Amino acid sequence: MVENCESPFALLQDGRRVHVIERDLTEPDRIVGELLQPGGYLKLIELGLQDCVEEIDAQRVLGYALMKDGKSTRLSYPLDKFEEDVAGRSFHNGRFIQRMRGKAATLPNIRLEQGTVTSLLEEDGVIKGVQYKTKDGQELKAYAPLTIVCDGCFSNLRRNLTSRVQVDVPSCFVGLILENCQLPFANHGHVILADPSPILFYPISSTEIRCLVDVPGQKVPSIGNGEMAKYLKNNVAPQLPSELQDAFISAVEKGNIRTMPNRSMPANPQPTPGALLMGDAFNMRHPLTGGGMTVALSDIVVLRDLLKPLRDLRDAASLTQYLESFYTLRKPVASTINTLAGALYKVFSASPDEARKEMREACFDYLSLGGVCSSGPVALLSGLNPRPMSLVLHFFAVAIYGVGRLLLPFPSPKGFWIGARLISSASGIIFPIIKAEGVRQMFFPATVPAVYRPPPLN
Repeated sequence: MVENCESPFALLQDGRRVHVIERDLTEPDRIVGELLQPGGYLKLIELGLQDCVEEIDAQRVLGYALMKDGKSTRLSYPLDKFEEDVAGRSFHNGRFIQRMRGKAATLPNIRLEQGTVTSLLEEDGVIKGVQYKTKDGQELKAYAPLTIVCDGCFSNLRRNLTSRVQVDVPSCFVGLILENCQLPFANHGHVILADPSPILFYPISSTEIRCLVDVPGQKVPSIGNGEMAKYLKNNVAPQLPSELQDAFISAVEKGNIRTMPNRSMPANPQPTPGALLMGDAFNMRHPLTGGGMTVALSDIVVLRDLLKPLRDLRDAASLTQYLESFYTLRKPVASTINTLAGALYKVFSASPDEARKEMREACFDYLSLGGVCSSGPVALLSGLNPRPMSLVLHFFAVAIYGVGRLLLPFPSPKGFWIGARLISSASGIIFPIIKAEGVRQMFFPATVPAVYRPPPLN
């Protein structure tokens, strides 16, 4: 069972028979999953799915624009070493999903069915398949030597396949679509460092711009009684660039306002014979950096390469032991993007704490320096340089840069005090995220024995 069609397409390329059970085969209408980073586009090419971003009015994304207090800086993806078509892509999520479903449906050996999986079928500790209800209400069972579970962020099956579930909801996105306007920097995503938290803009078609307003906490103003519209007009609109304000207010008045909780969940795998957990059911990060699809596509490439030498998947115990390497091999991309998303959200959010204010200002100014100070972090964010150590070095370079600003040209006791708190705050932001990701797998994957296991003999 899968929540999208990348996984079965990768398996079908190896000639396997695949039964896909999706909850709903109609075109999804979501306010996230609309931005694919360049690193994700490269994975799409590896899977032979790059044409799925064609004929859906997808827009090329060449980097980000960062805005704060009337200042702006442009952060371009480091794409010089890649082919001309390599860039980010932004689009309507539903159109992209339908293109992938259509591509998968053209291949032999696939059965694509609409239904709701209600439970996993287990015998002697081995997952044998699933029980599901068809769209006509019929209860059926499907059996397979390997069941790939990726039923999304609201997964009702993950508890069977993960050691512990720790879902955090730090904020919610309020989504709008702006029309008849142009972004200040064409073909760039825009991040407004607003109060209390960031606001995102990016094109999703040649005539539409997606706006995502981050609202901290799990509760948002009511849409029904008009509190949301009032909040957006009075609190959010004045903080936007002048060229976007009229289109933003028009979108609010049009009333098509959507909300979605932003979830974060570290991967806590529990290797289970006969089954593998993937996608948002397995691992989530704050969507601020738009890295979710890049992680998902990277995971699929890793899994495909692991399964490629295997012709028989029926030895569940041996297969499970072999696939334990998946959880380490995915770490460079997944942990880099996950950690960056969580850390940037906290740094970019406003805070009354003076040290956090300095960290936020230092981050903006550090990225504005250009050179490696901008290309390095953007390469991490885009999935083009998935190196966790590089991420840590840049993060603390920002903190040290902030301390230097406090101590120059003349040090003061107050500057030393705030600087010490800034380093402490930076450590308090990034180290808990790294701990949740797994220090050994993140920084020392070569020491994990699972990565050296050969494929089981069939």
